[in-house]
Formats: sequence, C-alpha cells, structure tokens
Amino acid sequence: MGIDHSHFLAFLAEHGIAYQRCDHPAVYTVEEAARLVPPLPGAKTKNLFLRDKPGRRHFLVCVPAAKQVDLRVLSEVIGANRLSFGSADRLEQHLGVEPGAVTLLAVFNDADRAVELFVDEDLWQSEAFQFHPLVNTATLVISRDAVTRFVELTGHRLHLVKVPEKKGNEGPTKGIEQSA
Repeated sequence: MGIDHSHFLAFLAEHGIAYQRCDHPAVYTVEEAARLVPPLPGAKTKNLFLRDKPGRRHFLVCVPAAKQVDLRVLSEVIGANRLSFGSADRLEQHLGVEPGAVTLLAVFNDADRAVELFVDEDLWQSEAFQFHPLVNTATLVISRDAVTRFVELTGHRLHLVKVPEKKGNEGPTKGIEQSA
C-alpha cells in the first residue's frame, strides 16, 4: 500500500476540500508538535490507531491533543474487546501511514473500510482541526464541514463519542501519535 501523498492532495483538490498547509520538521509526539509546529488555527489533535484483543477490529480514535485516553473505559464505550495499540505493520496495512503520521485523513488509504473512525465529542465542537496529510512533516488545517465531506467521500462513517479521559497519571497515551 504505502504513502501516496500526491494522490491524496489531488483527491482533496478534485473534491474542493479546502485546507491551510504548514510544512515543518518531522514530529512524532504531541510534545514535539508543540515545540516544532508554528501556531496554527484549529484544534490540535491526537490520533490513536487501536485494535481489539483478537485483532479483528481496528479503530482510529481522534481526540484533543491534551486528552489522556482511558483505553479500558473506551473499550466499553465503543463495544470493543480490550483495546490496545495497533502495530506499525497493521498501521501500514490498514491506513498506509507510518508511526508518527497517524491522522484522521489516513482513512483515505482504507479502501476496504476496515478501520472504524471515532471522534471525541469535545474535539468535534471545534470549527477546524489540525491533521497530518499522511506524513508527519506537514500539518493541514481543515474545517469541520470539510472533514465531514472528506469522510463521506471515503465511504467511512464518523462516529461521535464521549472519549473517556484518564484520571491522574495512569499510563500510555501521553506523548503518542498526534497530528500537530
């Protein structure tokens, strides 16, 4: 599969999906993005590629960049059996991106619609969002209406959910996959 950045950008142009682009050094974490990406409009996002315990279901969960997700409770919210992070191989297979470039926009590469898309209700209140365009060396600012249209064009369904937040310092969603 692999990254086809030019085809992706052509798809956006062909369908009139407007965005603001900012190129920057590669970022792999929310913390790196805060240091290396210049201030941009729109909500900063964290994008988690997850799988259920049997590995039959895959999920892309988008939340505000600062949110620490409680995966145990999220499993119950979305009706999945014990969520964990998907491997780099699964990420490439299903979304065609590398670790550090996980983004809602990667559903573009999921022609089989094997990945279920969930967006946090708190995040969805924003008028615009910051997402990587399949690579972690750029950030696109894209409106909520444009995201809705993009998701529809890919044949995916966007599920709005109240993503549960961890209480205190409970573990591993700090400093991981995000779009600046």
